[in-house]
Amino acid sequence: MNQFVGITMGDPAGIGPEVSLKAIDARPEYQESVLIYGSYGVLQYYHQLLHLKTPLSVISSPSEFQPGHINIISVVDLEIGKDIEIGKVSPVAGDAAYQYIARAIHDAMESQIQVVTTAPLNKEALHKGGHNFDGHTEIFATLTGTKHYTMMLWSQNMSVVHVSTHCSLREACDRAKKVRVLECIHLAHNAMKRLGLDNPHIAVAGLNPHSGEHGLFGREEIEEIIPAIGEAQAEGLYVDGPVPPDTVFLKAYKGIYDIVVAMYHDQGHIPMKMMAFDTGVNVTLGLPIIRTSVDHGTAFDIAGKGIAKEDSMFSAVDLGIRFAKGRLQSASIH
Repeated sequence: MNQFVGITMGDPAGIGPEVSLKAIDARPEYQESVLIYGSYGVLQYYHQLLHLKTPLSVISSPSEFQPGHINIISVVDLEIGKDIEIGKVSPVAGDAAYQYIARAIHDAMESQIQVVTTAPLNKEALHKGGHNFDGHTEIFATLTGTKHYTMMLWSQNMSVVHVSTHCSLREACDRAKKVRVLECIHLAHNAMKRLGLDNPHIAVAGLNPHSGEHGLFGREEIEEIIPAIGEAQAEGLYVDGPVPPDTVFLKAYKGIYDIVVAMYHDQGHIPMKMMAFDTGVNVTLGLPIIRTSVDHGTAFDIAGKGIAKEDSMFSAVDLGIRFAKGRLQSASIH
């Protein structure tokens, strides 16, 4: 059985179509298993703009995949200059980006593809298009009926999962509860095992400066985070913490920890984007399907100029393939 990766090309007015095409064109092995969910008219425009040699093939399902081609499932008919304008927020583009995702999720749930890798969407356009989600993570959770999930940022040097993501900092403090911290520890442990680590070393970051300094700077560590760590340790997981957030990421970068459980969005995102902006991968953990993503935005300012880099797309596709292989190995064991 072929293991297919479906790239959703993201907001068609951004750099998603460009980096999706460039990635498949550059890697002959991708031309054997990677397809794009998008709009043929937009992809044809970029194919000509970039002078790519690999031919385009429009297919109606992954079962029709044509090796040696850039395979496209054209979900929405769009033309640049007619329906959308490059680099501009529009409800048409936002709705199209959602439709690409919905079709790819459907095919993944039906096991027609094994990985969904997403190019960036624009949240303003998404909302204007009638889809009131905070981002990809929430779309995937809703369309797969998933209740317990988290965002993971992965790179070769450091990985992070998040107790909370798209909410205010004030609300993030309220979300740092024992049940949620323990859930994220489990999700981090399982993810790293799927990537080949038998006993991953997990660090749980503190929420407050100096991890609360024994209650001087807040009691969240004492009342919520430490009990979660203790329960995970009692289960046999290799967990340390709460590690002060001003040093935990340096320790992870140096290899002391395999993954960090961060308490909120920027606590995890800032160090990751400093260390691996062009090669980082966003993963949604807890889903019944595999979802990876580039870790950058739509970059409207450079869209259509042919200068967008596909490095993060390479990383996202390759990590998705690793997760798929890990799932197969796990199934064969059990």
